[in-house]
Amino acid sequence: MNSPLNCYHCAQAIPEKDLVLRPIQNQQQSFCCQGCASVCEVIHEAGLQSFYKRTPDGELLSPPPAPNKDIEFFDYDEVQEQYVNELSDKREITLMSEAIHCAACVWLIEHTLAKIDGVLLGRVNFTNKQIKVRWDNSRIKLSEIIKKLNAIGYDATPYDPSASEQAYRQANRDLLYRLGFAGFAMMNVMWFSVALYAGADQDPEYRHYFHWLELIIATITLGYSGQPFFKGAWTSIKSKSVGMDISISLGMMTTYLYSCWVTINPEHPGNVYFDTLIDFMFLLLIGRYLEAISKNKAIDSSRRLMQLQPKVARKQVGDEEQVVPVRTLLKGDVIIVKPGEKMPVDGVVVRGESRVDESMLSGESREVTKEIDSLVAAGTINVDGHLLVRVESILQDTQLGKIVHMVEEAQGSKAPIQCTADKIMPYFVTATLSLAAGSFAYWLMNADLEFAVITATAVLIITCPCAFGLATPMAIAVASGVSARHGILVKNGTVLELLHAVDHFVFDKTGTLTKGQMHIADEVYADNIDKQALLKAIGSIEHLSEHSLGRAIAQAIQQRFDLKSGEWQTVEQFKIVAGKGVQGEINQELYQIGTANWLADQGISLNQAFLTHAQVQAEQGRTAIWIAKQSVVLGVLFLEDEIRQDAVELIARLKAQGKQVTMLSGDLAVVAQRVADQLGGMDVIAEVLPDDKNQVIAQLQQKGSTVAMVGDGVNDAPALVRADVGIALGSGTDVSMESADIVLMNNEILSVDTAVALSAKTLKTIKQNIASSIAYNIIMVPLAVTGMLTPLIAAITMPLSSLVVIGNAARIRSFFSPTAIKARQQTINR
Repeated sequence: MNSPLNCYHCAQAIPEKDLVLRPIQNQQQSFCCQGCASVCEVIHEAGLQSFYKRTPDGELLSPPPAPNKDIEFFDYDEVQEQYVNELSDKREITLMSEAIHCAACVWLIEHTLAKIDGVLLGRVNFTNKQIKVRWDNSRIKLSEIIKKLNAIGYDATPYDPSASEQAYRQANRDLLYRLGFAGFAMMNVMWFSVALYAGADQDPEYRHYFHWLELIIATITLGYSGQPFFKGAWTSIKSKSVGMDISISLGMMTTYLYSCWVTINPEHPGNVYFDTLIDFMFLLLIGRYLEAISKNKAIDSSRRLMQLQPKVARKQVGDEEQVVPVRTLLKGDVIIVKPGEKMPVDGVVVRGESRVDESMLSGESREVTKEIDSLVAAGTINVDGHLLVRVESILQDTQLGKIVHMVEEAQGSKAPIQCTADKIMPYFVTATLSLAAGSFAYWLMNADLEFAVITATAVLIITCPCAFGLATPMAIAVASGVSARHGILVKNGTVLELLHAVDHFVFDKTGTLTKGQMHIADEVYADNIDKQALLKAIGSIEHLSEHSLGRAIAQAIQQRFDLKSGEWQTVEQFKIVAGKGVQGEINQELYQIGTANWLADQGISLNQAFLTHAQVQAEQGRTAIWIAKQSVVLGVLFLEDEIRQDAVELIARLKAQGKQVTMLSGDLAVVAQRVADQLGGMDVIAEVLPDDKNQVIAQLQQKGSTVAMVGDGVNDAPALVRADVGIALGSGTDVSMESADIVLMNNEILSVDTAVALSAKTLKTIKQNIASSIAYNIIMVPLAVTGMLTPLIAAITMPLSSLVVIGNAARIRSFFSPTAIKARQQTINR
């Protein structure tokens, strides 16, 4: 293991570019990745070096998390602290199991955990295949809980975001392979079926030959492509529940066994249905694959959140600087944060002064000045100063870590949406099995065994819930695809069944209802001032600033006078006064541009008329930038954020539909209310923190509202996940887009209303699909039960119901046609 060419932890070969060196017990060791290095450190720090001795010679360890054969490894506090927030008697952890397949799995796991003494809570999130467990560590160990889950077929391990992503990709790839194999088999068997239907079945030799070829292909396909359905059926049986997979599996096996019986009896006059078997396996796998890919990335927003937090920090040790992992820092340590770097921890500034961009947490565009004793948060960006920060909190205890926890809590509390087909399915499957059994028993007594088998098989085939299975995913797949081409990315397709029912829309202000870009809204000047010369001088100074307000002023002046980059005047003695303003000399005349308080502190007299005007502007939510030349105030610029052009129309449309609309903002109440008035009026909740937004959404849901949250910032992520439907703008942060169910890639907020209309269209289509499936069964099932339909006719008519579903779902593509858009617009105008 000590070879420099192999990883010290897992013994796998190390690519030269991936070599990681880390001191272990005072010896430099080689690792293939940071993960192996970190786990190895934890093992040695815990005194668990014997872990490596348990590994059989020649066997390679897996990368983290640790293999399940060493489940006791997770009982150590030094290991659990990587996954558990608090190491007390009452602990909580999130486990992950790829074996979670359906609602029956959820039932089985939760009931199993409820029977374990010492387990206080066991809750399963079917969407992201996570198991949240709260237990009393003094009564039961974590390893015992994992072993209990293993005993019922669920290989649970502590949740690790990177492992989660890899597992999802592997599961989806496996499903795609099974789908592809079924499609290949379907094409080949189709040729044999065409030959038989064309007359080859009249010759017993050819008939028998083709039947055996179909049997071989069907057997392989059933064993490989049909495996997900058989696993689901077995899980349902173990959990004593009735699911779609039971009916599907029974239908497939009955069809297969009957066809085998016909094949091995050359003289039997019946027909084989291997082609039908493979056809509906292929169609069902399409629906299952579409459902799988719709869940994939949306569930790992917490991983993207944590990527905002640096993994290393510059620790001050005496007069030296050492780069160390953040997890090794202790409260009270002092770190160095240079300009342009992200804060790695939550802490307090002990030396230095700088502006910090906190937009990733606050959602507001203004940079905040930090000086001695100011608090800083992990993930925020140090803009222009050199800071020494005393560590207060690290990793999951930081403000960013708490946001991650809120996102994961919200994900766990949002139950999977049960579509209409899922609610009907248990009754449908029970009725199907009863009808098949009843038909078999009746005809066995009144006819013969062959006729009874044929009739029961026809019932199972003709009532196979294929159309039910496709009703929802086909409609959602078509709607998701056509909306994506028009800038509306639906990441979680099931929200299309819910969005139309939303009765309360909650909007973030900055960057959502407004553009998040400051501009000059008003300006006042002293008498007899050359405004053009003054503004050019101001622009020449402000263009040297990196502050968002300075950039906005410089850009506005440059556009107003059509200035080129090289036409700015020469500025000398330029200086930034953090949080107050800037100053510089042009032609040996000193200009000072900043806040009123800063100019007053410099002994500059403020014009009373300007102060009165500034107060009026403040009530409108505008920021005042004062201008002084040679200690004399010459004017004031007033900046405000610009409202999105389509936001007013959107709010009007939603209110016309009877929807309740609320604005959430971290800004001052006077500013938020001003924006609300400009948008036509709505409820306003201002000066809210990130966790406040999450709580507001939860409170609205507790009152019975179905809530949609529309936002664009990191601070909106918990609320986006907590809401029944989360909608993010494509111009927003990566984390907000990862947390949302729908992303408006076209950055047109009016698309919220379009998405609502698309949701109604999709749900209507789903209901039509289910209704057509029910009508088909009402007509065809009695014919099958009475023996008027043979399995051959059943096999021909059964796919027709699926074709009707697929064709009806395809009609959603017309939603964005010019004719449909014009019709919707006319309806709105009326």
